Parts: sequence; structure tokens; C-alpha cells
Amino acid sequence: MAKHRGRGWHSRLVAAALGVTAMAAATSVWTAQADTAGGRQPEARVSAPDARHQDRAVTKVAEDIAHASDRGARGVNITIDDGPDPTWTPQVLQLLKDNGVKATFCMVGTQAQAYPDLVKAVVAGGHRLCNHTVSHDTAMDKKSEAYQSQQILDAERMITKASGGVRPQYYRAPGGAFTPYSRHLAASRGMRPLGWNVDTKDFERPGADVMVATVKREISDGPTVLFHDAGGDRSQTLAALREILPWLRQQGYSFGFPVR
Repeated sequence: MAKHRGRGWHSRLVAAALGVTAMAAATSVWTAQADTAGGRQPEARVSAPDARHQDRAVTKVAEDIAHASDRGARGVNITIDDGPDPTWTPQVLQLLKDNGVKATFCMVGTQAQAYPDLVKAVVAGGHRLCNHTVSHDTAMDKKSEAYQSQQILDAERMITKASGGVRPQYYRAPGGAFTPYSRHLAASRGMRPLGWNVDTKDFERPGADVMVATVKREISDGPTVLFHDAGGDRSQTLAALREILPWLRQQGYSFGFPVR
């Protein structure tokens, strides 16, 4: 998968995440342990007040990267990354509601922590949550396992708390920077690794007409379509969604969620 480009705004997220990381280290928010001698797989433990209750509810899912739709061969998965954002997420939610579409929102931990009401609005709208790490580091696959654990587990904690207790069902590595370790860790926490088939490149703001043409040309390659609701002006994304959602339905597609 191609790395996302033009991500200057993420320097601010990284700065915010450094404070989160420092706090996590000071208060032992997470631990990740592996007992290779005994052949035991890594285990993740989050020290939130309700962590033990959450752990009892966790069911391990498949570790391979999901692309398929739970609606079958004519299903489409709309995925929305990098939010929530106070300007754009409400508009995306309204547009999805107007078109009767449910989507998967891949949220950055610091954004979820900053805007919990929006996380709750996503859940209330019948959409699903996806863990997109604490700080959206597209070089995660070059970092240590301890760093990957912090990014994934802290984001899981932030999103779950912001949602009022609803856990993310998927994990999408920033820029597709998955590793075998991060996939295993996410899956062990009940979060299916999530890829994409159609990259609209809306982050680069190529124009709504270009995004629409990309979806029409590439949807036959696979069902999972990538859009964004944060990181800058998303007016082109909204314009593209207004056109592409009705078109997909006219072509006989239905909207679902990625398989788990």
C-alpha cells in the first residue's frame, strides 16, 4: 500500500502524542509482554479502570489484512480516516445519513480524545470504529515493537473512552505501515487489520471529479474505499461523496462493513 503524502498536519499530532506517550510511561498505561521461551504470543494489558472487563469481552480475530465486505461481492466499504474533526466529521455524518450509508471511521487517538462527542455521534449513527493509532506515524513499521504497542494500545484506550465504552473493531496502520507484530497485537485485541482497495487520494485535494473518476475506475478492484474527514479542507471529499454514493447504489452496490 502506498504511503500517504503531504501530511504536514501530522507534526502537530506527533507533538500532542509525545505528551500522551510521556504520561503513559509515567503511569504504566500499557504493557506488552512476550514469553518466547514458553511459546506464548504477546499479550496486551491496558490499565484503564475497566480494563479487566474489556479484556473479558475481547475475542481474537483474524490477523490478515481485511479488504472484503460483509455484504458480499457487490458490497462496498466506505472508510473515513484521521478524524474526528469538529468541522468536517459532522458534515460527513450528515451526508452519510442522507444517503442511508454506514461507514467505518478510522480515528486517530489524540483526535478522539479531543472530540469525544463526535466519537459518540459516529457510534450513534450506526457506524463502526477503527483504531488509527495515537499519532498517525506512517513510519511505524520501522519502529520498535514497544513503540507499536504504545501507539495501538493507547489509541484503543482513547477511542474506547471517548466513545463511552464502544471498542474499535478494526486497526488500520497509518499509510499501510503494518508489521506482523502490529497485526497480531491488534487481532489479539479484537481489531481486524484493515486495508483498502481504492485510494481516492482526497488528502491531496485533486478535485472532486478526479476522486469520483478514481472510484468508478477502481471499484472493480475491491470494495474498500478510502476517504478522510480531517487533516485540512475536506470540501472536495464531501463533494465527491455526494456524487459517488448515489452512483454506487445505481450500479447495484450495497454498503456494508469490512469483514472481521
